[in-house]
Amino acid sequence: MRIVGIGASAGGLAALEDFFRHTPADTGMAFIVVQHLDPTQKALLPELLQRFTDMPVQEARQDQHIQPNTVYVIPSNAELTVTDNLLKLQQPREPRGMRLPINVLFSSLASARSERAIAVVLSGMGSDGTLGLQAIRATGGLAVVQEPGSAEFDAMPLSAIAAGCADIVAPASELPGRILSYNTHVTEPDESKPPARSLEPIDAIIGILQQNTRHDFSLYKPSTLLRRIERRMAIHGIATMPDYIRYLEENSQEVQLLFKELLIGVTSFFRDPDAWDYLCKEALPALIERNRSGTGLRAWVVGCSTGEEAYSLAMVITEVLEQVKPKQDIGFQIFASDLSLEAIAVARAGRYPESIEAQVSKQRLARFFTRSDNGYQINQPIRDKVLFAQHDVILDPPFTKLDLLACRNLLIYFDPMLQRRLLPLFHYSLRENGLLMLGNSETVGRLNHLFEPLKQRLRLYRRLPHDSISGSSFLLKSFPPLSTLSKEQPVPVPTVPHKGSENLQTAADHLLLQVYAPAAVVLNRDADIVYISGRTGKYLEPAAGKANWNIHAMAREGLRTPLYTALKQAAAQREPVELHNVAVETGAGVQHVDVTVQALSDPAALKGMTMVVFREAPAVARSKRSKRSPAAVNDQSEEILRYQQAIEQLSEEARLSREELQASNEELQSTNEELQSANEELTSSKEEMQSMNEELQTINAELQAKLDDLALAQSDMQNVLNSIEIAILFMDQNLNVRRYTARASNIISLRESDVGRPLSELTTILDYPELEEDARETLNTLVVCEKQIATNDGRWFSIRIIPYRRLDNVIDGVVMTMVDITDTKELESSLRKESASPPSSR
Repeated sequence: MRIVGIGASAGGLAALEDFFRHTPADTGMAFIVVQHLDPTQKALLPELLQRFTDMPVQEARQDQHIQPNTVYVIPSNAELTVTDNLLKLQQPREPRGMRLPINVLFSSLASARSERAIAVVLSGMGSDGTLGLQAIRATGGLAVVQEPGSAEFDAMPLSAIAAGCADIVAPASELPGRILSYNTHVTEPDESKPPARSLEPIDAIIGILQQNTRHDFSLYKPSTLLRRIERRMAIHGIATMPDYIRYLEENSQEVQLLFKELLIGVTSFFRDPDAWDYLCKEALPALIERNRSGTGLRAWVVGCSTGEEAYSLAMVITEVLEQVKPKQDIGFQIFASDLSLEAIAVARAGRYPESIEAQVSKQRLARFFTRSDNGYQINQPIRDKVLFAQHDVILDPPFTKLDLLACRNLLIYFDPMLQRRLLPLFHYSLRENGLLMLGNSETVGRLNHLFEPLKQRLRLYRRLPHDSISGSSFLLKSFPPLSTLSKEQPVPVPTVPHKGSENLQTAADHLLLQVYAPAAVVLNRDADIVYISGRTGKYLEPAAGKANWNIHAMAREGLRTPLYTALKQAAAQREPVELHNVAVETGAGVQHVDVTVQALSDPAALKGMTMVVFREAPAVARSKRSKRSPAAVNDQSEEILRYQQAIEQLSEEARLSREELQASNEELQSTNEELQSANEELTSSKEEMQSMNEELQTINAELQAKLDDLALAQSDMQNVLNSIEIAILFMDQNLNVRRYTARASNIISLRESDVGRPLSELTTILDYPELEEDARETLNTLVVCEKQIATNDGRWFSIRIIPYRRLDNVIDGVVMTMVDITDTKELESSLRKESASPPSSR
């Protein structure tokens, strides 16, 4: 049995009506509805939904067995989860305004039903449901979202779609049909049986994927591939593999969607909290304690997806370094890699929805994140510690000299052969005693000679020393040259005899440029390097930290100051600026170099740029530096003077900049504190208001439905009263007129304006002076009063006075009925006369 979890908030009642009106009563599925409700009010949702469906609608109860073809609705002030085939209720863990009950249901549904789970997000405000949909997709379930344009409030559907976790997007009325179609085509998962389908079509699909994405899925588990392919087929209602292969060949967008499906890019902050807790309290402090060299920590997160795990690790390392306080100040760098460029882009941006509040503690949210309109932004210091890159762990060389490697919930999708190849690779990448983090369902298998468990249950391992792996030979085996991986033969280039001399000249020119051309770089207006020619490693080197291509950051020691001066001088004149015999610090000692700096004006493509040419200073010039001529000494003195002037100018500029920055910083600090305080207050108020607004929207929809019911009931009652030929008068507890029928106005003088008037002020044709007294007696004693009363015009009425009893069994007035019995009285009188007259004699 499949279970469909449905999440809705503001505007959700109309969407639920559209959904259930188009859902058959015999689907064989169970439906669980969660809506943002006012915790102080009893929910009216079950009886409202019952009007739209023939399935029984029940309010969920603790430990209730889930039955097919039944709708279960969350009660007020509770969180609803699914365990096995039971409903579980618990008190909300978060304060009002911070609760995400839809995420709670979906996450439990993913754990309990995996591939058999279906989650639906309908109209609502905020982002509740997004994380739950990600969990559903991670386990192979179906994620369904209402089309935002058809939703009264589109925030929840838009959040789910933006997170890339929507399999089906359609108006609420169309969703049941799409779900039933999916349910018809998808096969029930059974891990104990081999795939029923032939693997040949899967090989064809792998070929299509490799041709379009350049990624090879042939070493993934066939069962994993088959489930994901069948899932895409079911979403589109395609029954056979050949039909799906044709669909892939004709639809490049579906190829990309299948590629994303196979990547299974699902992650979260601090997934498996016990593992992170042990890492923070035990494993990392011990690792830092063993790091006596004082070198920075290096970590690699493999398959980082959208970055949550990499940022989690950065936060934990930051906290541990502050707690341990090592003797030497050490930093850290985290490399995070994934196949998906889209996931990498999201990770680099570092923006996440409000729903991460369920994963990240309030303390970490306050310290490592900045609140934005649509969620949270990772703060820059943490972002700077993580370097994201697209990387194929199967084909690309690994990062090395690591202290920690996290590869969680990735190996489970690879076949055993690939697992046995990657684990030695991880061993090679780690330093001695380095840490390996795996997912809950992953182990090192038989490779326990490479890793020992620190906590087997938490899948945390330490690298063991092992000399059987040779670095160079191992890498050559693991990562063969690209030519051996290519399955296509190179295209032969036709020879053209009459152009032989031209080809020879081009090849010779190219060789001469490579061998003899001086090292040079071309800079843009910001002094960033845009082109490199020759070998510049003696003079330039990448700066530590975040990649920076500015020449001032890359220039080696001894070259920076003269180069800065030359660049400013070249920008102010047309002639090239020459620097001679500049001493540059390199790893092998001091290297002397001549530098030419020239501003470029043509060709047009290079206008505004600057070329810097490096030539190694001749040895003769260096050997004669002690025997310089007076002219050379003068040149050197002038150069020193220029340097001094440049230093003084730079010092003055730096002093003025420092003063301005200090003043600006003080102002900004003050403003920032005020804004931070105001922002915290506004954020808190916004969350509370949003939560209350959603609850009020729900209550308003329920009350509107009730008002519609009451209006219909009142209309029915009025028609009933008008159709019966009985005079009826309704009075409240003070015997004031509440309602009456048309026939009652013929007996008691009543008009519409008399509603609310006391009975004592009304005139009547009844000869009944004790009418008020009898009505009050009935109100006090609850005893029914029945009398036959004559009127002034000779008619008779049967008067019956009974208590007015509400549905909650409270007496709220009296009801008086007046039935005309004149004909009955006249008949009785005639009968009495006949019986009183003497019988006639014969």
